[in-house]
Amino acid sequence: MADGMRPRILVTRELPAAGMKLLEQYCEVETGGANRGLSRRELIGKLADKDGLVSLLTDQVDRPVMDASPRLKVISNYAVGYDNIDVEEATRRGIAVTNTPDVLTDSTADMAWALLMDVARRVTEGDRLNRAGGWTEWAPLFHLGKEVTGSTLGIVGMGRIGRAVARRAKGFDMKICYFSRTRLPEEEERSLGSQFLSLEELLATADFVSLHAPYTAETHHLIGRKELTAMKPTAYLINTARGALVDEEALVEAIRKREIAGAGLDVYEKEPKMAPGLSDLEQVVLAPHLGSATRETRDQMAATAAENVLSILLGKGKAHRVHA
Repeated sequence: MADGMRPRILVTRELPAAGMKLLEQYCEVETGGANRGLSRRELIGKLADKDGLVSLLTDQVDRPVMDASPRLKVISNYAVGYDNIDVEEATRRGIAVTNTPDVLTDSTADMAWALLMDVARRVTEGDRLNRAGGWTEWAPLFHLGKEVTGSTLGIVGMGRIGRAVARRAKGFDMKICYFSRTRLPEEEERSLGSQFLSLEELLATADFVSLHAPYTAETHHLIGRKELTAMKPTAYLINTARGALVDEEALVEAIRKREIAGAGLDVYEKEPKMAPGLSDLEQVVLAPHLGSATRETRDQMAATAAENVLSILLGKGKAHRVHA
């Protein structure tokens, strides 16, 4: 920094060592803790004398928070998404906002695939049954699931993660259709074996609908009552993107009425809370936001978040800015 002082950084939750060591090498670092997140009051209080913030998706960084942080120069989000940050306000104040793209593509795609396989073949449901002593003998009609190989996968949002899921689907000889804000080039569509459809066509066609769209005001409750009713009664919904893409209350109703067969969820609109009745449904696999939860990915996310801070404050390397 211009005055030669080490930048002062607030990390709202203890990160993997790969990121913490890098920050501590160049900065004075205060950490919120390992076992719980900071309250809003704590966040505002601790930020008053900080030059940089490393935040989580659960940290709402809005105008009042920025008002309390006159020295703040960078908000480094430990995530790909950043709708927890008022980017427009940060831009107006000259505060850089960064994220951690690319590094969690494969781990999140793997998680989507794990949920798809689990809910289709009723693995978690069978595990609960087995542990409770409910399996007494093998039978031809016992605990039947859905064949994945050769089925139709509908991908909503064909960004990095959506394309990674499509590549996995090819290995299962699945028919792949997708809906996305921007259509892929024809060559990439051919490479992935994918067909572009409207959302309505995709919902009516797919045996599995996997969500990979970003969360914006336009995509809030992208999958609601109308869209769930449009799906096949034998179809499954998979969500590893953002919880608020789905109207959870409508999802509970659709599964109870057997309008769709089930769902595999890793994200929720009001995490860690879920809509009433969701956890009672046998046909739903509920993961606790594990999309990026591999040691390798979380380490790389931490390193990237730290590098973003050092790039903005000390000119070391290139930051992954989410705005100009």
